[in-house]
Amino acid sequence: MSSGYCSLDEDLEDCFFTAKTSFFRSPQSKVPAKNVRQKVEEEKPEPPTLQEIKERIDKYNTKVTNCLLMKLNEDGTYTGFIKVHLKLRRPVTVPAGIRPQSIYDALKEVNLADMTDKRTSFYLPLDAIKQLHISSTTTVSEVIQGLLKKFMVVDNPQKFALFKEMRKDGQVLFQKLPLTEYPLYLRLLAGPDTDVLSFVLKENETGEVEWDAFSIPELQNFLMILDKEEKDKIQQVQKKYEKFKQRLQQTLKEAGGKPG
Repeated sequence: MSSGYCSLDEDLEDCFFTAKTSFFRSPQSKVPAKNVRQKVEEEKPEPPTLQEIKERIDKYNTKVTNCLLMKLNEDGTYTGFIKVHLKLRRPVTVPAGIRPQSIYDALKEVNLADMTDKRTSFYLPLDAIKQLHISSTTTVSEVIQGLLKKFMVVDNPQKFALFKEMRKDGQVLFQKLPLTEYPLYLRLLAGPDTDVLSFVLKENETGEVEWDAFSIPELQNFLMILDKEEKDKIQQVQKKYEKFKQRLQQTLKEAGGKPG
């Protein structure tokens, strides 16, 4: 990619604990929307200067315990490494009968998915980790696309989202990152400690179904499921009211045999 994205072949072992299933947000004070807006504008940080970036990178590299250092380029951009946890609960779609991607394919940017129209689905290992070498100009959108390409996943990237995982007061909090965010800058601000900040790829649970992200066979399957659920619900309602009807008829029958 033009962003300088590339991926390493080695898999890393998982080193994170499972997040708690729920947490509560801190109550927020009620203030007029206008005041909130002004406050956000006032607190918006200024872009760091080249000297500030250099100082941050130097400080970051002093805390690195392995060889995964950040490097400042002459044009003011910088490169470094991030680890992304893959926590996908649903199967992904991949080309059928395709060999794993080689280092040669990765360097030559060969898209093996284009070599066949056959598709199959399988579950990626839960909590697998991929290490990525990216640039400060690499966006969240490019990270997602790069991860899918690495695993030869042909699903629409809109189905997935990148989250930042943080720990606070004994709880694990997730925050969805906008597609235009720069993950390496977040890594630089947080430092190399993954207990402070880590990145997670999950399904894009927006609350709104993005139907354009699904293929025609998937949409047809959804229709079949909805049709079956509709018939089951109709049968349940019919049985419910049939019981009520029988009880009323029985009551009327018993009442009819009694004197006025």
